[in-house]
Amino acid sequence: MRIIISIPRTRAFAWVTLAMLVGVALTVRLGFWQLSRAAEKEARHAAIVAQMTAPVRDTAALLAQPAQFEQLHQRVALQGEWLPEHTVYLDNRPMNGRAGFWVLTPLQLNASTRVLVQRGWVPRHQLDRTLLPAIQTPSGVVQMHGRIAPPPSNLMALSTEPEVTAQASVPSKIRQNLNLKAYAAQTGGAFAAVVLQTDSASEGLLRDWPEIAAGVEKNLAYAFQWFALAALQLMLYIWFQFIQPYRHARRSSF
Repeated sequence: MRIIISIPRTRAFAWVTLAMLVGVALTVRLGFWQLSRAAEKEARHAAIVAQMTAPVRDTAALLAQPAQFEQLHQRVALQGEWLPEHTVYLDNRPMNGRAGFWVLTPLQLNASTRVLVQRGWVPRHQLDRTLLPAIQTPSGVVQMHGRIAPPPSNLMALSTEPEVTAQASVPSKIRQNLNLKAYAAQTGGAFAAVVLQTDSASEGLLRDWPEIAAGVEKNLAYAFQWFALAALQLMLYIWFQFIQPYRHARRSSF
């Protein structure tokens, strides 16, 4: 004897179905959005890699055409003279898990053109942050290698620091952040570029700069979570709206 089991459908079922469809559609859309963000980052990283493998720009090329945004991360080989009197130390910039400073010094390429060089990193004194470590700044014409970089990133300041201004008579060498325009005005004019020095450790400075990564891991993880949530919603819907009522109706028929 064949038993036909009928599972009634109500208005509540329609609302649950609608909620499931909206929830699955939304989470799947968010998953694909995270995948698109990952693709954008990968494309941006590929552009950076292309810039870093482009021909090296020398001093003459940089003097002929100051660095533009499109040339970020391009390698340079520059020749000029350091301006050590304008060296600044950016605080709270760790390297390899150690607290310390980024050291920045202008490099004079000719009488009218300078670049700001992020020369390297030095550790901070453990007891007195105002005690600056000794570094060497060669005099005369030097040659350095690096890559064109954006200005140093700003950190959240807990208190208002005095800005480096053209009127500041004795500006502090230790800074939490660097106002590039004000610093340029105070030190003699705009910079043709900001350069991250990539030579081997020297002059008391470390240059273990982190490699530029695409950083897609977080987006891929979020995408997996959204897709998993969509699958979970669908499985719960099938279980509670079909499988469980079917099993209950089958047991009740005996």
